[in-house]
Amino acid sequence: MDGALVSFLQDCIGLLGRWLGESADQGVRPLLSVQPAAEPEALPLTEQRLLNDLQGLMGGAFRPNHPGALAHLDPPALTVSMAAELLAAGLNNNLLAEELSPSLSRLERGLCRWLAQRIGLGTEASGVPASGGSLSNLMALVCARRATGLAHDPRAVVVTSAAAHVSLAKAVAVMGLPGDALVAVPLRPDGRLDPAATAETLRRLRQQGRPVLAVVGTAGTTVQGLVDPLPDLADLCSEQGLWFHVDGAIGAVCALVDDQRWRVRGLERADSVTLNPQKLLGVSKPSSLLLLRDPSQLEASFATGLPYMEAPRGGIHGGELGLQGTRGAEVLKLWLCLRHLGLSGMGDLIGGAMERAANLRASLPGPDLQCLAGDLHLVTIGRPEGSGDAVPWREAAHGLLLREGFWLSRPDLEGRPLLKAVLGNPYTTPEHLQRLADLLQISTSLPLR
Repeated sequence: MDGALVSFLQDCIGLLGRWLGESADQGVRPLLSVQPAAEPEALPLTEQRLLNDLQGLMGGAFRPNHPGALAHLDPPALTVSMAAELLAAGLNNNLLAEELSPSLSRLERGLCRWLAQRIGLGTEASGVPASGGSLSNLMALVCARRATGLAHDPRAVVVTSAAAHVSLAKAVAVMGLPGDALVAVPLRPDGRLDPAATAETLRRLRQQGRPVLAVVGTAGTTVQGLVDPLPDLADLCSEQGLWFHVDGAIGAVCALVDDQRWRVRGLERADSVTLNPQKLLGVSKPSSLLLLRDPSQLEASFATGLPYMEAPRGGIHGGELGLQGTRGAEVLKLWLCLRHLGLSGMGDLIGGAMERAANLRASLPGPDLQCLAGDLHLVTIGRPEGSGDAVPWREAAHGLLLREGFWLSRPDLEGRPLLKAVLGNPYTTPEHLQRLADLLQISTSLPLR
């Protein structure tokens, strides 16, 4: 055993343990901290110097396990996920090729199959992990473009909603398509994609001679947590022979649990799904997957051959199933977390988040605040439409909440200033939620500049 290694790891674990333990007593939003030098010195630093530098950095880090940390889709990591990160770093296996990761490669394939089949994509379904939902969405559109025979057609377009994630615009740009290749369909008054407007958009595109490489539905919009009418979109795509992708980075995990699956009904009819366990299941970042009904599209789209590697025992090397070549053992933390939670634990995490969101909504009645529509664990709050003080109210409310230990984010929706609470933090108790609701009510009577 390497005693120095064990000692340093124990010191680092102790540092992390203290940081996590003190989070509730610290400010919810990190203040600027003293930063150590970025560049290496001429001689190696002692372990104590390294620990001191780490401590300084950690003092200014965001604390997702603070009970008032409700601003973003970044819940605290499970203990087993932290341990798995350490183990993955120590193993330092590379999921590029099976000879570089003999056990983990097979584990990854098995877990991707289980996840894809669990959400209902079919008995042949599988997928590949990716470093974030943006990459998953990009790979989905690359697969769709090839599968629809439009890989070299500059007229091809992607049809999605006006509330779709910005990663789709990036994907279209990376694919070399023109700016108008991302066609945003108008929303219904409730903020969800309008199926009738989608059908009309598809009709108009046919008249213009613009082929559609994919229709993208969203299971969890970023501002409101809305789920598009996925069954209606699936019907449209089935009738017209179109690829149906669902960006489920926020909400697709609901399909893993029997009593939450109704929230994303229709997801199982997609050709491809982006799923991000990092946003609700406590898996440390990054943890995203692209799951496909026909996983052979991954090889068809990305395989180039790896002549410098031994042939895999079965199937294909992991590095030929997506854009990423070298990949770390992210599957280890996902596997360990899911095994630790079990289906019941996943249900508890997801159900707890939905219950917190419902409780906060129920605590915010009255004419001075308005909760926007939402289907998941996001609660978006604003002044009634037409109020002339929406901007100063939001800034005053945000400042009050920060002083009282709550951090909500400040999105704008079609120019409307809002506050957003993301209720995926299991450290947030009913008492915290009631205090948050009280403060929001108080904010409506604050003097505004």
